[in-house]
Amino acid sequence: MPLVSMNEFLPAAKEKKFAVGQFNMNNLEFSQAIVQAAMEENSPFIFGVSEGALKYMGIEFTVAMAEAAAKQSGLPIALHLDHGSSFDVAMKCIRAGFSSVMFDGSHYSYEENVRLTKEVVKTAHAMGVSVEGELGTIGGVEDDISVDESDANLAKPDEAIRFYEETGVDCLAIAVGTAHGMYSGEPDIKFDIIEEVTKNIPVPVVLHGGSGVPDEMIRKSIEAGVGKINVNTENQVALTNTIRNVLNSNDSVYDPRKYLGPGKEAMVEVVKSKIKLFGSSNQA
Repeated sequence: MPLVSMNEFLPAAKEKKFAVGQFNMNNLEFSQAIVQAAMEENSPFIFGVSEGALKYMGIEFTVAMAEAAAKQSGLPIALHLDHGSSFDVAMKCIRAGFSSVMFDGSHYSYEENVRLTKEVVKTAHAMGVSVEGELGTIGGVEDDISVDESDANLAKPDEAIRFYEETGVDCLAIAVGTAHGMYSGEPDIKFDIIEEVTKNIPVPVVLHGGSGVPDEMIRKSIEAGVGKINVNTENQVALTNTIRNVLNSNDSVYDPRKYLGPGKEAMVEVVKSKIKLFGSSNQA
């Protein structure tokens, strides 16, 4: 099965009140773990690729891994640029074979964000590629970008509704109190913002910073209208902790397969648990 746009499954997610997971791809082991978990759960999913990960893996290898996963699994899989910083980066990814892109203009003025997002949407839609936009500023650390909690700005529902109407994005990330990375305390998610936005637009809201959010908050977010949830840090932690444990317990291990293999299996369990929590099992 070829890679697909997010429009292959996000409308059903909004209608049936489940969420599709975006699991970030950082290397081969991440890719294999994510697709193995999704196959076991018969779930659609999104490979998220940040610009930092793209530089690390190379765009050709990235696309090839995603295409191999789609062919092997037969699942509806979107390959999605995460937090794309410019029109040029988005177009480079589309030309290379990405089936979905995010343009993150949240650091611009509202007017400039709309203008730039519309440019991406117009070209991407002409090529059958879905687009995610963002409004408000999400705190935490994503690649080399760090936003202090005091600088995070919640999205305003009326602006979010107008942003969708003016851009035509296929899903919309709005700042509602989550953060990138792991939480030092419990997130304060503004469910009223999610509900107000989702009842007034036909596309789902995206929850960034899904790692470490309590399960009950995730369920409540999905009930409120979230249809896409991003997870990266929990997989990174699972892989790293497993590798550290293997190496600390046996200093004679040097074969990467001996520590990356267990690390991959740890990520499989994380992804499976998220798919079950999001309600996307057997939705492929």
